[in-house]
Amino acid sequence: MNVTFVVVGILVLLAIFFIVQYNRLVRLNVAVDEGFAQIEVQLQRRADLIPNLVESVKGYAAHEKETFEKVVQARAQATAAQGVAAVAEADGMLTQALRGLLAVAEAYPDLKASANFLSLQEELSGTENKVGFARQYYNDNVRKLNEIIVSIPGKFFAGPANVVAREFYAVNDPGKRDVPNVSFN
Repeated sequence: MNVTFVVVGILVLLAIFFIVQYNRLVRLNVAVDEGFAQIEVQLQRRADLIPNLVESVKGYAAHEKETFEKVVQARAQATAAQGVAAVAEADGMLTQALRGLLAVAEAYPDLKASANFLSLQEELSGTENKVGFARQYYNDNVRKLNEIIVSIPGKFFAGPANVVAREFYAVNDPGKRDVPNVSFN
């Protein structure tokens, strides 16, 4: 009789262990999906701001047609991208195009003083911060999930939970790697 209780106790503990590990993987997988969804929400918010920003700058710098076209094209690619790698690549292209647009705006003091432009620029800056936080949240959850999947005991539960390693959200932005030019002249 005591042996039966011990065997049943061990089976119950194994069942609890299995359930805990399974649920842990599923929860992290959902957190990764949530993180990517937040990135997409913030990128869509940024994409929605861009037409207003372009129109504001167009009024002052109508001859900068190539810059506007780059921004519009990058925005279209960003809104159509699917999957982590494609979204990250399109995000990087859009970021570079926006830098070009804001550089054009720097050449026009009246534009920089425009309340509408300043408001849009501030909103874009806030959205960029939110995009950065969403990327960090996503990548933190991907790291946790991937660590569990490759370590024991998570390795044994990944298959039954239908959870696979996920890729990190990395924006290829060569401009961020440039060494800043500092001058005290």
